[in-house]
Amino acid sequence: MAGSAARRFPRRPILLALAVAVAATVGVLGVVALTRAPGDDGGAIAVDQPAPAIVGTTLDGAAFDLAALRGHPVVVNFWGPTCIPCRSEFPLLKAKLAEHGADGLVVVGVLMADPPDLARPFVAEQGATWPTVIDPTGAIKGAYRVLARPQSYFIDRDGILRSIQIGEVQDADFERQYARIAGGS
Repeated sequence: MAGSAARRFPRRPILLALAVAVAATVGVLGVVALTRAPGDDGGAIAVDQPAPAIVGTTLDGAAFDLAALRGHPVVVNFWGPTCIPCRSEFPLLKAKLAEHGADGLVVVGVLMADPPDLARPFVAEQGATWPTVIDPTGAIKGAYRVLARPQSYFIDRDGILRSIQIGEVQDADFERQYARIAGGS
């Protein structure tokens, strides 16, 4: 009898599905934990609120402070050279900077999960002219609650976050979100 019940209700697929569900839950909890800055109180970055500070050093060794860009529409892009969608997105960011640069648009990269030695040659190869801030401790990533690369934040001239794009930005996405940050102050 026990053998016939086992044939009707195989346990192996159920146990496998349960193991996958547990692993997925642990993965999600891990991502949430990793996106928190040390000492974080659980507060979240929010659209229509001031963008968190970005202060650091760029790939070329220059000091960087996001606050110095007040008065400009800013796109902050979290990326890395080993991220395929990030690599695909670079030509679009370069084209949009050329297209909207006269309006004051500034693009800022934040290097995430890759070493600067991999990023420098890629930036040079792409002819990217915008600064890329190095985030060695993950503090900037944590403040912005970055889940994955690429992830972009559209900040208006007053330093207010107006839109978040998770995943590769396409032309239509960019234009729609840029319209929210391009207006005068």
